[in-house]
Amino acid sequence: MSGLNSKDYKKTSKSYQPKTTYVLNCLKAFVVGGTICMIGELLSEMYIHWFNFSEENAGNPTVATLIFLAALATGLGVYDKLGQFAGAGSAVPVTGFANSITSAAMEHKSEGLVLGVATNLFKLAGSVIVFGVVAAYVLGIIRFTWQAIF
Repeated sequence: MSGLNSKDYKKTSKSYQPKTTYVLNCLKAFVVGGTICMIGELLSEMYIHWFNFSEENAGNPTVATLIFLAALATGLGVYDKLGQFAGAGSAVPVTGFANSITSAAMEHKSEGLVLGVATNLFKLAGSVIVFGVVAAYVLGIIRFTWQAIF
């Protein structure tokens, strides 16, 4: 026994833990997340002005391009480094989801295309899709009820 009680142990162990820089982490997340969103806006403007998409229809190729770029960056190992630097800033919904799906596919590719890649892709995507469908259903019921009452 070293003679340390739990209070002394917590105090001693806390002195060895790295200090969390909340402001710097928030700033990095804001800058990286904002940059990803800015790239999305630039892509949208590109599709509107260069390829004559309407503002309503430019979102579809923009999202597809962002998904492709995030999957490519994940495959090249760039998105993981970005995630380590930016934290939550790299989890912008569409690119973060593309990163998650691509990472799952890459991690299990040694198990084969069907049992490795496809199974683990749908394991991850399935929960997201189910949540989206259930949330849309609940919000639809709320909206329908709201319109029926008022």
